Amino acid sequence: MVKQSIIEQVTVQEKVVAFTFDDGPHPVYTPQVLDIFRRAGGHATFFMIGEEMEAHPDIAAEVHREGHEIANHTYTHPNLTELTLEEAGEELRRAEQLVQKVTGGSARSFRPPYFGVNDDILALAAERGYRTIGAANGAARDWDNPGTEHIVEHSRSAVKPGSVLIFHDGYGDRSQTVEAVRVLVEELTADGYRLVTVSELLEMVK
Repeated sequence: MVKQSIIEQVTVQEKVVAFTFDDGPHPVYTPQVLDIFRRAGGHATFFMIGEEMEAHPDIAAEVHREGHEIANHTYTHPNLTELTLEEAGEELRRAEQLVQKVTGGSARSFRPPYFGVNDDILALAAERGYRTIGAANGAARDWDNPGTEHIVEHSRSAVKPGSVLIFHDGYGDRSQTVEAVRVLVEELTADGYRLVTVSELLEMVK
């Protein structure tokens, strides 16, 4: 069996980067993120929590309608390594049902909450047809609200063609993240980067 791994960066020939957003959809911050990408003419991947999709189905639908990718971030956001494999599988299944309801198709990617994985979880995700996605800019720690400048600086330094970047549009005040993303999107597009979904990025791997 091929050993599975978490994808944070891939080798590509074009200047492309994948912005990803965890823990939404959120009624305040997700629309702000959508506006940034609408203006930039780019797309992102939203790793949504099932419970939040149930709470805000209209926003989840808007994300899909605007051409962004919706991916699996579990149903209740547990650390999957602390569950039985059966419980972990149920977390993925319930979230997957909601993704299919919104998009009409299956999620292609999965991000484990808290990056909590082991070989069993990676294998479980692969069995479900998911690629397990990490991030190149973990040092930005936007989830801790360390300040817009910190988020920008530690994301900027992680960017190269093929990078996957993590941000959060849900669970708490995400205004720092939104401002950081606004700055980064302007910088990167000015520098000739295209903003693509995780699935689009993986299709470009040489």
